[in-house]
Parts: sequence; C-alpha cells; structure tokens
Amino acid sequence: MSTIYSEAALLQPTQQFYSSPSAFNLESGRTLSNLSLAYQTWGKMNEEQSNVVWVCHALTGNHRVQEWWDGLFGEGKCFDPNKYFIVAVNVPGSAYGSTGPLSEELDSSERFDAFPVLTIRDMAGALELVRKELNIERIHVLIGASLGGQQVLEWSLQIPDKIDHIIPIATNLKHSPFGIAFNEAQRLAIQADPTFYSKQESGGAEGLKAARAIGMLSYRTYEGYSITQSEADHSKFDDFKASSYQKYQGEKLAARFNAFSYWYLSKAMDSHNVFRGRDEKVLERCLMPALVIGIDSDLLFPITEQEEITKQLPNATLVRLHSDFGHDGFLVETETLANHITQFLKNS
Repeated sequence: MSTIYSEAALLQPTQQFYSSPSAFNLESGRTLSNLSLAYQTWGKMNEEQSNVVWVCHALTGNHRVQEWWDGLFGEGKCFDPNKYFIVAVNVPGSAYGSTGPLSEELDSSERFDAFPVLTIRDMAGALELVRKELNIERIHVLIGASLGGQQVLEWSLQIPDKIDHIIPIATNLKHSPFGIAFNEAQRLAIQADPTFYSKQESGGAEGLKAARAIGMLSYRTYEGYSITQSEADHSKFDDFKASSYQKYQGEKLAARFNAFSYWYLSKAMDSHNVFRGRDEKVLERCLMPALVIGIDSDLLFPITEQEEITKQLPNATLVRLHSDFGHDGFLVETETLANHITQFLKNS
C-alpha cells in the first residue's frame, strides 16, 4: 500500500532506504554481499518528471543536502522543493546510513580495513538502482561538486538519454596525480595511527584528525587563511588561530565520520577516469546542456580541468567563479552559484 503524504509533509526532506535484493557487483570484480543505500527525497515529482533535481554529494557530504548546501536548496532558494523534486543518495562507503566499512550486515571479510575498493563507476551504479526504485525516467538537473561532480560525469555517460541538464562543479574527467598525492598523504596519516587496524569502529580516529588537517590545505588558499585566521596580536609566538583551526577541523570531522569511510572514499576519488576502458571521444554521447563551473583559486581541481571538461562536452558552457576560498568556494559562494544556475536553466 502506498503512503499518502500531505502537501506540507512533502516540503520536508524525507529519508528513505533502498536495499538491494542481491549482491552488488563492483568494478574491481569483488562484490558487496549486502547493499543498503540511504537517500532523501524532497518535494513532489510532477507527472511529466520535468522537475527532478538529483544532487551528488562530495567526499564527506551526505544525502541531507539542506545541511551542507543550504545556500542552494530550500524554500525560496535556487532549488525550491515547492517547484522541484530533489533526490540525493548517500554513496556506498560513506558514514551516513549507506553500506560502508562499519556496516554490521556485511561479512567479516568485508568490514573495517577489509572493505572492498569502490570506484566512481560503482557509485554511479548505486545511483542507478535508486533511480529505478523511484521509477524516475527523466532527470531534469544532475548536479554535484568535487567527488559529486565526478559522479555527475560518470553517471551521465551511463544514462545520457535520461538527463536533461548537468552541472559539474569543481571537478575533473580523471583525478590528477596531484590530487592522488594529496589523498595518499591523508591516508598515510590514517595508516600511521595503529588503531586503524584494530577492527574497532573508533579505529584510526587520531589519524583521521591529522588527515583532515592535511586535506584542509588543499581545500582552501593562502588568501583564505589570511582572511579568516590572521592574528591581530603581533606579540604572540604560540597558540595561533591557524593552528587551532586545523585541530578544530580534524576534531569536527572525527566526531561525525570514520577513518575507514574516509580511506575508501578517497580511494574512489583517485579511481575516477571517464576514459578507462572507453574511447577518448566518449563524452560526445553527452549531448545535454552542461554548465561547467570552475573556481579560479582551486588548488585541488584547478580551472584547467574544468576547461578540459568544457572542450570534451558537445554542449557545455564554462563559468569561472571567483573565490578567495579555493575548492571550498562551491560551499561558500552560493549566491553567485545560484545566479549562474538560474540563468543557465532559463536559457537552456
């Protein structure tokens, strides 16, 4: 029996779960014995399915898009649930309800540091399961940034005829050696914490704090730190604001995430390569209008990578977004983002 929701209830984000009836085959050749995906819907899908907005989250994000991208999503915002049916899925491997390294339903050979390596293609395959579960035949807008943008590009290649518009932000066609090196430095920090191998849910927590502090250096910029962490007291010689900030970011993440998910999701990001096993002109099949957004101060995903995406996609427009906050600009400059997105959807 289907559940009947009131109009008021539909304007509240609703969390749901999908459970795969069979093992989930991975690109590596391994399988997940069980796959459960936490996802959220928000708003009401119209009969024509012309209002579906699908959001792909970044590394430590989740399906509760209103918590981390509230500048774009919500009543009166760019993507208003009064107008759009908004879907977001927590990717496998994450720490917010989908099957991950700490999931108790997995075999012991799949948990903790024995969790199978995931790829962005595996994530796209998981998104496809939820799309079919919801009987969605048209996605009006597929949007995501960073690892979320990698999912946008990969999934677009898999179902190009079912997506009307894509908005990949601060992302790339394949992960760079520089990006992989940054991720490996973070994993080395986690690995240096001996508790990572303890088969305990809190394993690697101290290493995760250090890893996050390393990661923050790639997400922000010299200018950004100067704006937010400069010292007015010129007599100080210790206990600097920037030091406290790094520690705070590590502790904040360790309180809401786990080292195993961070390890495997960073591995998935490293694996991203839309050309693996495909023709070099594979993106020519993505004919939908694309708004490619790069951030001019992004160290981790420099704007040259978004320029390359724009060259490869047949119907793409590039926007260079100015920000002093580097890669995290997609979380900070939401008013400017919203203006560009609104204009793009109006004109395409």
